[in-house]
Amino acid sequence: MKNTFFLLFSILISSSIYAQETSEVSNHFSLGYQIGQYQDDFGFGLAATSPYFLKNSVAIRARGNFMFFEHVMNEETTWSPYTNVQLGLVGVGGMVGNMRLYGEGGGIVIFPNADFSNNVEFGGYGLFGFEFYMWERMNYHIEIGGVGSGARAELKDNKPIYSNGLSISAGFRVHF
Repeated sequence: MKNTFFLLFSILISSSIYAQETSEVSNHFSLGYQIGQYQDDFGFGLAATSPYFLKNSVAIRARGNFMFFEHVMNEETTWSPYTNVQLGLVGVGGMVGNMRLYGEGGGIVIFPNADFSNNVEFGGYGLFGFEFYMWERMNYHIEIGGVGSGARAELKDNKPIYSNGLSISAGFRVHF
């Protein structure tokens, strides 16, 4: 796992250093909001991104998400909330008109609800994203990628997986 993470980190950094230089807007701290889905789990969250460095092509992003796991409890289908925290590196691929392309990868920590699991889970995530700048310091974004944690709801019949697989999100960021 450590070797894989180091390899992905090295590729991200080395490819990002030679990416197209982006506009001045990319070098600011930003705060954002997103809604998304990890496998079958819907959620929403907040994200903070550091100013970009290494020729304005790399940043650090931290996210916190409030997710909902659908499962059966007392013979009824219910949604149980849980949270996750992500920390990763963003590598910019350049600007195309008013759209910035980027990749992101890092680690995820999942804090489950006691209704379905007692185990805090660790894993990784990776995604590709598109930021659409409608204004100089504000953008909408769309991201698609994957989450891998091995998280299972061990307190439920058949121990279903949660917070694994395809991830899709969209949101809004403001650059300060």
